[in-house]
Amino acid sequence: MADHVSKARRSEIMASIRGQHTKPELVVRSIIHRMGFRFRLHVKKLPGSPDIVLPKHKKIIMVNGCFWHGHSNCTKAAPPKTNKRYWIEKIETNQKRDLKNIRDLNSMGWEVLIIWQCHLKQMLKLQEILDRFLKSD
Repeated sequence: MADHVSKARRSEIMASIRGQHTKPELVVRSIIHRMGFRFRLHVKKLPGSPDIVLPKHKKIIMVNGCFWHGHSNCTKAAPPKTNKRYWIEKIETNQKRDLKNIRDLNSMGWEVLIIWQCHLKQMLKLQEILDRFLKSD
């Protein structure tokens, strides 16, 4: 199947996607803030520059886009029909890097929670997951 957008335009579109301060990340940050927790953002000294860092609690929350991080069994994670091999390799590389970063963080004593973009469809469930994670020791 041919792409209905030129290669140059597709490149522009993909390059314009932000890696930080995304809408899903802003929603999660807002919930955590309303819960009374204070946090730091994108701490470069930690592996992978985690999205949300709660130093006092030694907890980290990563807000992952389903497509970019290859969320299994999620419709948003389907690779494009064109240049499929490139995208599969790219997403697999992202997944390997994510696993390494999580292992490194765990070995440093950090507890990590991953929130997927599609979890934002169920706000009540998301709030329960965040509440359980942040209030557990």
